[in-house]
Amino acid sequence: MKCIDKKRRRRRNRKKELRIRLVCTVVFLLFGLCVVLYLTTAHKRLSKYESITYHTSVYQASLFAKDFCVASEDVDFEDFYRNDKFHGALLFDIEKQEVIYSESVNERLYPASTTKIMTAYLALKYGNMNDYVTVSKNAVNVPSDSSTAHLQKGDILSLKDLLYALMLPSGNDSAVAIAEHISGSSEAFVELMNEEALALGATNTHFVNPHGYQDKEHYTTAYDLYLIFKECIKDELFLQIIASKSYDAVIRQSNGTTRTVTWPQSNQFISGGREIPKDVTLIGGKTGNTFDAGSCILLYGHDSQQSPFITIMMGATSRRNLYDNMTSLLRAIK
Repeated sequence: MKCIDKKRRRRRNRKKELRIRLVCTVVFLLFGLCVVLYLTTAHKRLSKYESITYHTSVYQASLFAKDFCVASEDVDFEDFYRNDKFHGALLFDIEKQEVIYSESVNERLYPASTTKIMTAYLALKYGNMNDYVTVSKNAVNVPSDSSTAHLQKGDILSLKDLLYALMLPSGNDSAVAIAEHISGSSEAFVELMNEEALALGATNTHFVNPHGYQDKEHYTTAYDLYLIFKECIKDELFLQIIASKSYDAVIRQSNGTTRTVTWPQSNQFISGGREIPKDVTLIGGKTGNTFDAGSCILLYGHDSQQSPFITIMMGATSRRNLYDNMTSLLRAIK
């Protein structure tokens, strides 16, 4: 009897162990399943969050843009007589928040050197004008057909000087030097350009370089340029720069000597190469020109009533036609 009882107890113990093991196995499997479900759900929530965050940013940028004057359709200006075709143009009364004239303002266009207003904006926003910058080999190694400020490797000049070199002679070399100083590299600076463009509501803009040298992936719209330019003109130094007919800079060279350079204004309305129509006051602006972009110009000024305006013209067939068309548009301002 004792042997039989022992055998029964052993069988019961083994069954009990099996049940415990089974329960543990089930619990472990259920726990593992819960972990997998949680991680999967969390990933979906994260993906959904990232998607919502991105699209919300774009949406908020679009709403931000709507706070400014904008035309979804072309707006005729009967007093404006166009002398030649162009890709897009606009005239905004800043004070009245009124679109006076617009044509193809939301069409994607190549900006050429008007890109440099964004480079200037970021330099003014994130830079110290008293910083001294050493021009790198990369900065002077811009394409041979670029507009330059004739900087040399090893040149040392202030960030303020580089802004004049950027805006007056439209130096691509200066644009790269500024980009490297602000962000460490042109590539990092371009990322900042695109982030800031989106933050300003310029949702149809994509930059690939800091100066506007032709690239099919480097584009903007006349309206987006308006948004960026509108922010730039809030800065007093920016206004001083674009209003200057020329600028003298003393540059310390790599061999320890100095040289003085004079950078001329490329905007003919400001340099005196083109007469400004009467009753219009022009503060300044930025020009741009490439084969693909055509001739472009942005201007900031006041009408006869001292009402501020921004006018932009993109893609004229030549510099002469650009200035002829813009002069006609300025004459139409009352």
